[in-house]
Amino acid sequence: MPFKMDACFAQHQGDRQEQQDRVAIFAHPKVKGVALAVLADGMGGHTGGSLAAEQVIHTARQNLGHFSPSDDPSRQMLEHSMLEAHTMIKASRFINEKEPHSTAVLLLLQPGQIAWGHCGDSRLYRFRTGRMLFRTTDHSYVEHLLANGKITPEQAENHQYRNVLLTSLGGGEAPKFSFGETDEIQDGDAYVLCSDGLWAYFDPVELGGVVAAFAAREACEVLIKRARERGRGEGDNCSLAVIKFNEVVVEKPKLPSGFKPRPGFPPLPERGRH
Repeated sequence: MPFKMDACFAQHQGDRQEQQDRVAIFAHPKVKGVALAVLADGMGGHTGGSLAAEQVIHTARQNLGHFSPSDDPSRQMLEHSMLEAHTMIKASRFINEKEPHSTAVLLLLQPGQIAWGHCGDSRLYRFRTGRMLFRTTDHSYVEHLLANGKITPEQAENHQYRNVLLTSLGGGEAPKFSFGETDEIQDGDAYVLCSDGLWAYFDPVELGGVVAAFAAREACEVLIKRARERGRGEGDNCSLAVIKFNEVVVEKPKLPSGFKPRPGFPPLPERGRH
């Protein structure tokens, strides 16, 4: 069953002095039908966070160029991209004012398979006709408390340590990653990658509803506009990528009116054949 992909990414600086998010969607330079969506939320003082996030994007793009779908496992490509970015961000400490860090979430798209990996609290959502099927679990202190029943979802929304991460790229300790994949693709499926400057203002029902109701570009515009309004002058950098799958209806060729093939009717001669 053929599908058409509708994709868009967008971001807003919010009310911060600097844009430290980075987001991009790349097509494989050599293999048709393979693409990679990447989002990174940088941290670490003036220029440090933006450089860290930029390193995630740069490394992922390079790794996609070397990725061979027939030979390389998807998870290996995603893991290597994050590990290499982590190493490069750590090395950049010597030229930055503060220790740079970054989150990362990557979505690798191939014919018949979709795989993802993430580190930190930038999220990936998977929807089907607006209904959430899955979202990544943040590598954060609050998500840890929530998973262990220490706090309720309502308490998590306004917890004083909601922005404390348990792992990130560029830190002193080896980063921790989470992965997932699916070979099930249906009409109406959609994926959203977003930083905490966006997802903090939406529950999955509203987020999925907007994505289902609009084309990818319009969905990005609507979500950023609502996030900006709800930030009330204190909004963080907000970034997202929306990828939607729509079934392509292949119409059968129509025969001329009244045409009825006869048994044994000879084939038409091919052009150029005598």
